[in-house]
Amino acid sequence: MTEQTRLALRILPVMPNAPKWIASCSLAILVALYVVGAVSHGSLRHEVQTLVLWFPIVLWFQRREMAKWAALPCLVFWLVIMIFIWLFLLGWAHLLSGHFSPVEIALTMVIGIASATGIAVCLRWRTATGGPAAAGAAILSGLLQLLVFRISLIPFIARQ
Repeated sequence: MTEQTRLALRILPVMPNAPKWIASCSLAILVALYVVGAVSHGSLRHEVQTLVLWFPIVLWFQRREMAKWAALPCLVFWLVIMIFIWLFLLGWAHLLSGHFSPVEIALTMVIGIASATGIAVCLRWRTATGGPAAAGAAILSGLLQLLVFRISLIPFIARQ
């Protein structure tokens, strides 16, 4: 470890509650998506979409640093989806379409804030997880999030 790295690690704030924050942000997104499913026409779709968010929550209960790497791709994914929804609602871009009730719009704000907060915590939290393990967990989590999102769009699931 170089002297600059040691100095940078001393300057960075210790984040003893980082795993709790990441799990809380993941749980907030999960609950908000469940509520969206309850007020719209697709409860099963939203339950499927949130499956990967359970990993950082469970990893937090086990006090694992891997929670950061499991959560980060999901948090980025949901923030990007919320940005696409906001751009659509503002009429600036039509990457997504649909009708959004006031409750759903409010929940996009909850999901966006939770995602951004979780990303910020992830970026500030330094873990001892090795590079290959961290990269593997992040890639796997990201691919699983994309897969469950795609599965949630299958007509049978999307209408349930």
